[in-house]
Amino acid sequence: MHIPDNYLSPSTCAVFAAAMVPVWYYSLKKIKEDLPKDKIPLIGVGAAFSFLLMMFNLPIPGGTTAHAVGGTLIAVLLGPYTACIAISVALLIQAVIFGDGGILAFGANSFNMAFVLPFTGYYIFRLIKKIWPSPFGKKAAIFIGAYTGINMAAFIAAIEFGLQPLLFADSMGHALYSPYPLSVAIPAMVLPHILIAGIAEAVFTIAIYEFILKVSPGMVYSDQKTKLNPVFALIVTLIVLSPLGLLADGTAWGEWGADEIAADTSFGTTLGYIPDKMINGFNYEAFFPDYTVTGMPDLAGYILSAVIGSAALIIIFKLLGNIKGGANKTA
Repeated sequence: MHIPDNYLSPSTCAVFAAAMVPVWYYSLKKIKEDLPKDKIPLIGVGAAFSFLLMMFNLPIPGGTTAHAVGGTLIAVLLGPYTACIAISVALLIQAVIFGDGGILAFGANSFNMAFVLPFTGYYIFRLIKKIWPSPFGKKAAIFIGAYTGINMAAFIAAIEFGLQPLLFADSMGHALYSPYPLSVAIPAMVLPHILIAGIAEAVFTIAIYEFILKVSPGMVYSDQKTKLNPVFALIVTLIVLSPLGLLADGTAWGEWGADEIAADTSFGTTLGYIPDKMINGFNYEAFFPDYTVTGMPDLAGYILSAVIGSAALIIIFKLLGNIKGGANKTA
């Protein structure tokens, strides 16, 4: 679901970046007002979970992959506004350091995964929990919220892809950016998430939530002590297991490079051309592209990337927690 650069026009990217500015501003405002200062470092913990879950690529029939995001998990634990900022920062690190998701497309990726996903998942969770007020009802609400959130994000991403050939084409009718019409983009994005990625998102969400509830209830209930050692142990475990994401062959749908797209058969036949702006568009070279490190085996590079990304997120929000401005009241 990480849209690369040159799949969306610069004007499309600008629209979504502009749309996210007030969302980021209001989210930061809500965090400052509602989240106790001592809980701000927990945003980094949530962001690390999201970062790591996005490294676990899942095989999809047809040779592509998908992944969980963890947006509803963070929203249920710390609120949707906190989830928005946590995932946005995780996406920024992925784009800048690892080349996972575009620099220009950062606003669109944030809109899908840091706004649509956690807010949809959270309010579905709230609605079901209100209708079904029991311990099992709460678990069902978390599961359904997570499943719905990631599928809604996939649907919005599909629309973004599908509008590009309608709006931006050359004189021969060839798409300048993403070549996939809505009739191709929607099923290609939505069906794998309905059948596989959505279930993975829901399972990961409920499993991690129940683990945190058991070992560190302070992350769930503000009147109890937050014990982070077991939570960090889980993060370390996910880092060690992260190379499992390498087992899934192929690349996520809609994330191919220019050299791969001409041979894509999403239309039923090969596309047969490379959109002009994918050849001549914006280009950025990440520090560790695709979570690889020069001179290291892929497995070791993947683990090191997981360490770098997770540590950076935890440190960033730890430092922010030391800055005056968090709420002083108990959540």
